[in-house]
Amino acid sequence: MRRTLFALSLILVFGLILSACSPAPTPTPTTAPAVEESAPTEAAVEVVLVSEPEGCLGTAEDAIVDLGCREITIAVENAYLPFNYISLETGEPGGWDYDVWNEICTRLHCTPVYTEAAWEGLIQAISDGQYDVGADGITVTADRAEIVDFSMGYININQRLLVRRGEDRFDSIESFVANESLQIGTQSQTTNYETAASYLPEDRISAFEQFPFAVQALMTEEIDAVMIDQVAGMGYMGENAESLDFIGPKITSEALGFIYPQGSDLVGPVDQALQSMMDDGFLQGVNAFYFGPDFDITYDDIAE
Repeated sequence: MRRTLFALSLILVFGLILSACSPAPTPTPTTAPAVEESAPTEAAVEVVLVSEPEGCLGTAEDAIVDLGCREITIAVENAYLPFNYISLETGEPGGWDYDVWNEICTRLHCTPVYTEAAWEGLIQAISDGQYDVGADGITVTADRAEIVDFSMGYININQRLLVRRGEDRFDSIESFVANESLQIGTQSQTTNYETAASYLPEDRISAFEQFPFAVQALMTEEIDAVMIDQVAGMGYMGENAESLDFIGPKITSEALGFIYPQGSDLVGPVDQALQSMMDDGFLQGVNAFYFGPDFDITYDDIAE
């Protein structure tokens, strides 16, 4: 995963990118649009962002594959910007996962049922069949593909080093590694942790239950950098734009995908829906909003 945030000055990480990340070779996803740092472009179709829906979406007549209003349980953390969150102001859920899955069900004539689940144990819970789908910005990796099925890659995400603004002791992961006095932090059980472990011994890695704790430790100078997905890191920079920054080039670039219990009959239909959303510009428009300057929600604005 991943993990976890967004600044008012979010630069569009554009196209399609991905919380969690992995140093190991990954299954090759079908076309995953890359989210690169560039100006957003106008969507080919109008994108209407909505809150959690009630009931069946779409119609049998218009469906790419008609799932007959079937309920699809979708596990989300509700604490991982910009993919999913609960607004402190309204108490309503929102985020990329909600809008994309609302559209998927509109195109497949199904009923999305969003279920909050902690990141720790989410992948295993999907493998065990507790939910139909796992969202939450999950990196496609070979190890995970041994216990779950992945959708086509829907976005590519870069891992970066998040640091205190003005950091001058290192300027890349290589120079960070060379300075043995430095300590890195990240979220446990994520591909961010795996990436950190591919560069550093365990005694130089501080593992946190959630990314907010890692960022807090960075702010209080308990650690020197956080290994994090770029889109997640931008969310933490919201109220801390004068205190936090990225340093160095991207460390990895990985595809994100939805996960299913192995053998799920949803893989094919959802891939068809995702491909149609890429083809007509809907997904581009959603990305332009959630990974662009119009999205100004930060971790200070959501429920923990």
